[in-house]
Amino acid sequence: MNRSSGIRPRPLGRAAPRPALRAALRPALPAAVLLALVLAGCSDSDGGGSGGGSAQGEPKLGEVALAPPTASISLPLDAYTDTDAETARMGQVQQRLLSRCMARYGFPYEEVRPSGAAGAQGPEGRHRALFGVADAEFAAAHGYDTTAGKGQPVKRPAAPLSESATLVMHGERPGGRQGAEQPPDAATEEEAAQVDSGIDVSGQKVPAGGCIREAYRKLYAPTKGSVDLLFPFGLASEAHERSKGDSRVVAVLRNWSACMEKSGYTGLKDPYEVVQKLGLEADPGGPKAVVAAKADVACKREVNLVGIWAAVEKAYQQRLVEEQAETLALYKKQREARYKLAAGVI
Repeated sequence: MNRSSGIRPRPLGRAAPRPALRAALRPALPAAVLLALVLAGCSDSDGGGSGGGSAQGEPKLGEVALAPPTASISLPLDAYTDTDAETARMGQVQQRLLSRCMARYGFPYEEVRPSGAAGAQGPEGRHRALFGVADAEFAAAHGYDTTAGKGQPVKRPAAPLSESATLVMHGERPGGRQGAEQPPDAATEEEAAQVDSGIDVSGQKVPAGGCIREAYRKLYAPTKGSVDLLFPFGLASEAHERSKGDSRVVAVLRNWSACMEKSGYTGLKDPYEVVQKLGLEADPGGPKAVVAAKADVACKREVNLVGIWAAVEKAYQQRLVEEQAETLALYKKQREARYKLAAGVI
């Protein structure tokens, strides 16, 4: 397996086609955008570019869509990552496994349940916030409030856990001294079978790490060969970091910054610092935030930030997918096994 990306699979521990360009339906592009589009199509295939953190140089790009809606963005690593609805469902499976474990020791556990909106993808799609706010309707309605329309997990107030229930839940005694030796844990369920937690409750041995860890391991790390749940996320993060240093992204960010300055927002280098630099943290969905977000989205459209950056991000993801094909194939197989297990739990 090619390890040039520097990313390694590790066992778990604690812890759509692109849209076609429809220029006839768009307003004429300013010269800055035309230049950015030209730059987007010109990459150094011999490795002479900035490289975006890779010795292979900047990758060639496929089609660069013009101001695409975020819902239309499809990236190579999407095939290995859960949607919001899938994530919510797997969270419920983990809760059910935790509840079953607690029941073995005679302790009830009230599962955390999502509200009606939890798991909803939203019309902007899974990549709605990848390049900051990018949807005009969302910006006009919510500004930078990324929590808008999302449900929160619901759990009825419960009585504090007894000492015995705490032992079962966490696999350690409450009020342990800082720095004290921690009870043994295990990265996988296979390893846990060989670990003695040293804790007995109601005549039964408590699993290493308690029921919380058991539920996690059963779902995400059943065997020693389990690939880290966050492995694809790590690859996606690596691709994103590389894309930020790509000359084509650097150029379009410069154009976006200049556009924002014309709208009265100075000193902004990228879309991720807008809320903090404009002092919108306290009210990200308020009137001031809405005005800024609308200008932000308009500038992204004017310079085609989403179209260019998405094409660059896709190219870097594809490179990493090819480099890590063996581990990703194993991850995908294990993910399918998780779904099969989930079907039998809830």
